[in-house]
Amino acid sequence: MATCGEVLVKLLEGYGVEQVFGIPGVHTVELYRGLARSSIRPITPRHEQGAGFMADGYARTSGKPGVCFIITGPGMTNIITAMGQAYADSIPMLVISSVQSRSQLGGGRGKLHELPNQGALVAGVAAFSHTLMSATELPGVLARAFALFQAGRPRPVHIEIPLDVLVENADALLGAEPVSVARAGAAPSAVKQMSQLLATARRPLILAGGGAIDAAGELTRLAETLGAPVALTINAKGMLAANHPLLIGSTQSLVATRALVAEADTVLAIGTELAETDYDVTFAGGFEIPGALLRIDIDPDQTVRNYPPQVALVADARIAAQALLDELSSHPLAERNDKWGAHRVARLWSDLAPTWDAATRAQTLFLQTLLEELPEVVLVGDSTQPVYTGNLTLNLNQPRRWFNSSTGYGTLGYALPAAIGAWLGHGGKAPVVCLIGDGGLQFTLSELASAVEARTPIIVLLWNNQGYEEIKKYMINRAITPVGVDIYTPDFIAAAKALGCTAQAIQGVEELRLALRATIGRQGPTLIEIDQELWMKNVSV
Repeated sequence: MATCGEVLVKLLEGYGVEQVFGIPGVHTVELYRGLARSSIRPITPRHEQGAGFMADGYARTSGKPGVCFIITGPGMTNIITAMGQAYADSIPMLVISSVQSRSQLGGGRGKLHELPNQGALVAGVAAFSHTLMSATELPGVLARAFALFQAGRPRPVHIEIPLDVLVENADALLGAEPVSVARAGAAPSAVKQMSQLLATARRPLILAGGGAIDAAGELTRLAETLGAPVALTINAKGMLAANHPLLIGSTQSLVATRALVAEADTVLAIGTELAETDYDVTFAGGFEIPGALLRIDIDPDQTVRNYPPQVALVADARIAAQALLDELSSHPLAERNDKWGAHRVARLWSDLAPTWDAATRAQTLFLQTLLEELPEVVLVGDSTQPVYTGNLTLNLNQPRRWFNSSTGYGTLGYALPAAIGAWLGHGGKAPVVCLIGDGGLQFTLSELASAVEARTPIIVLLWNNQGYEEIKKYMINRAITPVGVDIYTPDFIAAAKALGCTAQAIQGVEELRLALRATIGRQGPTLIEIDQELWMKNVSV
């Protein structure tokens, strides 16, 4: 007899699932019965929040959904934060959990791991939650989940399986096949209307977000056709090459860039929420789009949020960008303002250069040194100083190489487990670096053991400023006496070595170069600690 749990694993294989993140428990062992005989690799984190962050990082580098097996009750409450981060950033994540037997759902009888309603618990951080009341529902609900991942706005999906359903006879489902769903095309009428507005614009501008990450080639050609400067959200970094003359980076929160946006007569926003953590990171308000706004998004609801458009198109970003290119080829383009395009972008970077303070320059040097030593590196960041700086000053040559938790939901502790998932997601094709602060690392420090066990040679760059410095500054700026921000800082080098990692502290550029070179070919994780005060003292900027 094939159980529901075993058939579930078989179906996941059919959908191309390669890794599953989770901690086995008495309520999920029936899922592992099928997993042991499958091609899917189980990865065991040290906390279910780590499982969710690993699945998130895996999804961002692979482009595939990250899948988690989670126990009832505490497993679900533990993974909620990771689901919140994935929900905010539109990351495909499939969380499959157990739940009490059907006759005991919501019974309040004090059963092991019992919660009143797990579906209600995750309602705010999932596209949907479904309780499998019969094994026969399994192919259909998986098809729903993967249809969302393939063709909609990807967000976490939760499927809970009662304990008695997990062991139900599912022989009849062994022939079930995966379902593939194509993404929405671009409505010709909207494409034509947008193309006419873009063709007649003298100062066009493109704002692109993570929802367009798979349209990098089309977006670049569209920008070049229009002579349009391009601003990228943090999750869209790399869609235009770092040295592209039309790239204005991720500087939308800065005064000089806002002045450029205000000059644009037509703005195409594609795959972006136009939300605070990309367009107003200082929370000062004031980001405005006075030009005609055109919006393209896979999510109908999102096309009208924050900034109402003159024309909206619900479509896959890649399909829509190509449709615009095709339509524009038959339109004569208006004469562009001769001080727009590359000329205006060059002026912007010239205006920004003198505004970077010493700390920003020192942290940018830190990141540039990293890129010089590891040119193909994937950078997975937490909420920490060099990440905030890199969000503004760093540009990359390919997408899916810079992402972090300082945007959207903004959780701490994300970067370490997400880096493990990111390395697994791209199969070790490039180095993966975790950029994390001393405060954030203490949230998920134990996941270093997971990295050792999974043999993922990630590089943890620990930026140590002995506390929650950003919050301390925030309190001081508001005349609040700093409380709770100067926290105890452990010996991270000793802790990392105890967990099985190679670890060392460095103080300057040359030491960083040597430490990074030493990681090449290493089979396990490395922790490199950088004391912020010593770095600032020893580098020349």
